[in-house]
Amino acid sequence: MKINYYKVKLKKRFPLAISRGVRYDSENLFIRYEKDGIIGWGESAPGDTEGASTPEEVQKELERFVATGVEGESLQDLYDRSKELKIPPCAYAAIDIALWDWTAKKAGLPLYQILGFQRPNIPTSVTIGINTPDVIKKRIPLLLDGTSVKSLKIKLGSPEGLSADKIMYEQVVESTKDYNVKIRVDANGGWNVKDAKHMMQWLAERGVDYIEQPLKEGEENELEKIYKDRPLPIYLDESCRFSENIPKFASHVDGVNMKLMKCGGITEALRIISTAKAHGLKTMIGCMSESSVSIAAAASLTGEIDHIDLDSHYNLEPDPSSGAPMVDGITLPADIPGHGAELKKEFYA
Repeated sequence: MKINYYKVKLKKRFPLAISRGVRYDSENLFIRYEKDGIIGWGESAPGDTEGASTPEEVQKELERFVATGVEGESLQDLYDRSKELKIPPCAYAAIDIALWDWTAKKAGLPLYQILGFQRPNIPTSVTIGINTPDVIKKRIPLLLDGTSVKSLKIKLGSPEGLSADKIMYEQVVESTKDYNVKIRVDANGGWNVKDAKHMMQWLAERGVDYIEQPLKEGEENELEKIYKDRPLPIYLDESCRFSENIPKFASHVDGVNMKLMKCGGITEALRIISTAKAHGLKTMIGCMSESSVSIAAAASLTGEIDHIDLDSHYNLEPDPSSGAPMVDGITLPADIPGHGAELKKEFYA
């Protein structure tokens, strides 16, 4: 067994502004896991809220985990050990993705088949961050012209208040009137209960599909106040990190959003899917600042997921990886053994 680590800078086409701040270029850590002549690729997108904020921290945590041994145990047991050792989820996601990639390649099958899922078939949303109307006017054509994009996710929860949210959203509607796209909204916890109630009704009257994370992480006890008589389905993102979180709020939401960097990889994502379904909830999968490697891994799960937000690699200039193109609006992993993606050689050779 051999593991190599590669630090790569990801350059964004457009900075992403959300309620908590602006995300610019980032550095991710890629791992190349080789055993028996088979190579598995994984990726970590570090984050302050995910327990490791730099590639160096991620590598240090992965080396600590690898030192305890990674051979001869199931992927489920390895994941559980990572939690016992308090390995940051965004770090462990890299090795979990790589091991699943290796396992599927060893079997000679696409990862989605190994997982028992159908081929991905639901289009992804493409995200627009918080911006002024003038920026929105310019951004919409750049995102939609010449593409097969079928839905947009609009970030609201502006620090400037509800009036700024409304002005931005109205410009989105105006700028997309000649495109056949659905619109979803993510507030990233930018509203209080009163504002969430008001905005959900206002957005419902304007054809929005659903609202994501209307209240801050940690305010899950307030969900009951906006769930009753809700005009839009409510999905949680930041509030749902692991499968064990779900029972606490399952009766006051319509669905949950999982992210591989947030939960620690495919192994826990499978548990989130099962737990959500057991509670009668819909599922969504999203991403952070990730390239095609982790996006392809996440896309391998989407045959069992209701809403897809796997678009961060489309905002890279360039994407250092290959293997997760958009086909008729769908983020589609290559139909080859494994998750189908890898780091391009010019970024590590």
